[in-house]
Amino acid sequence: MLRNLAVAALFASLCASTGWAQSPSAPPTATPPATAKPVAKKAAPKAKQPAANKPQAVDVGPCKLGVISVIGERYSVQKFGLTIFENEEAEVPIDWGLDDLVFARVKAATGGDPGVRRIAYPKGAFEPFYHPKSRFIPDPNERLPAIVRGITPNVSCDRYLVATTYKGELPGSRMMLNGIGTFNQGLGNLIRHSHLFANISINLIDGRSYEEIKRPFVNFGANFAASMRLTEDPLNKLDNDQFPNPPATASSSAILRERTRALITDRLDRGLPGYLKQD
Repeated sequence: MLRNLAVAALFASLCASTGWAQSPSAPPTATPPATAKPVAKKAAPKAKQPAANKPQAVDVGPCKLGVISVIGERYSVQKFGLTIFENEEAEVPIDWGLDDLVFARVKAATGGDPGVRRIAYPKGAFEPFYHPKSRFIPDPNERLPAIVRGITPNVSCDRYLVATTYKGELPGSRMMLNGIGTFNQGLGNLIRHSHLFANISINLIDGRSYEEIKRPFVNFGANFAASMRLTEDPLNKLDNDQFPNPPATASSSAILRERTRALITDRLDRGLPGYLKQD
């Protein structure tokens, strides 16, 4: 019996050893891969909003005086000799801001009155005034009142001040000076002298009836004093080497531009007060 027990014990021991060997070993615990952090997406730059346009200054209040300047497009270059056959004349297009200058001087003469406005007009609007087609019987449509009425249908000013140029005779001669410009006069190439001139006319027009407002004796005292000068006004004097030759060079001359602006400023500052005074 002991033998049977021993055999049974040995058999049980072998079975236990065999069972341990066949049992699969627990697989090693796998280390979980590190979870990659999601890359933070950069926020797309916000589209820049277009800068808001600055509001333009708007004229408010009633318009007391509308300023219309028509002097700044052409510059006359004239040459006079001993006979009319030696005379030469040319008109040169310029862009010197002369119309801006007129408005600035009117504004200064009125103390910066907000009721003074600049009136725009289409190009060529004053062509009938400067180059009228009528010869014997004046055409009313070629006069300033009709032209001003035509360019101000949506404007309501008490008065309009219109600055234009004109042809004027040189005192003591029969030479006609056209508008704003310079002239050279003399004998041959030896005895010559040069000058600047500014023939500017100021006209007042009623804003309701569009009739011209006459100022027959305006600035009579100042004009008379100027005519009695014993010496030439230095503003008119021009050195011969500053005279534009050929005429086309006038538009690019800084000396002519500044000297002409100074002459116009003087003429306006002396003439405007008489036109701006209230009745």
